[in-house]
Amino acid sequence: MNAAARTNPSLAVFEFLDNTHREIQQQLQQLHRLVDAIENSGLNQANRAQARSVLAYFNGEARQHHLDEEKHIFPALLNSQNAQIVQATEHLVQDHGWLEENWIQIAPSLEAATNGNLWFDTVELRHALEVFEALYLDHIVLEESIAYPAAKQRLAGLDTVGMGREMAKRRALKNAQLPD
Repeated sequence: MNAAARTNPSLAVFEFLDNTHREIQQQLQQLHRLVDAIENSGLNQANRAQARSVLAYFNGEARQHHLDEEKHIFPALLNSQNAQIVQATEHLVQDHGWLEENWIQIAPSLEAATNGNLWFDTVELRHALEVFEALYLDHIVLEESIAYPAAKQRLAGLDTVGMGREMAKRRALKNAQLPD
């Protein structure tokens, strides 16, 4: 945690959320490389492991990130008197639904890949990935340009340390429930 985060605890939560955005972008790049690799060399052990890793990330951490926002960030913004902030937040909530719907289209192909099955069409997977990525990147820009700055102001002085603890505890519980 940097010095600014130590003097303003709400920054630590937002640094965590921003870091997750960078991880999401890295996972999207991984997914592009995976589709390229499958098209070029089929399903070898490395491609199957990469599919497993990306699948686990979007089934786990990405969904937890959306829950973090819906539980801790968006409620404060939806109560704003600023119509632009409320509208942007409603858009972000809707985006989470669209992202989940897009992921539900992508995940079965990755599940098949992890099991060595190549029944899916990589052209269709690539198209679904392009839609998923475009929505995610637009979503991240809206959060970082409007939602997070407004939330930092609205949450100043509140127990964001408690928010961070809840986020960590929820992840720990989820990880404890994962099969070995």
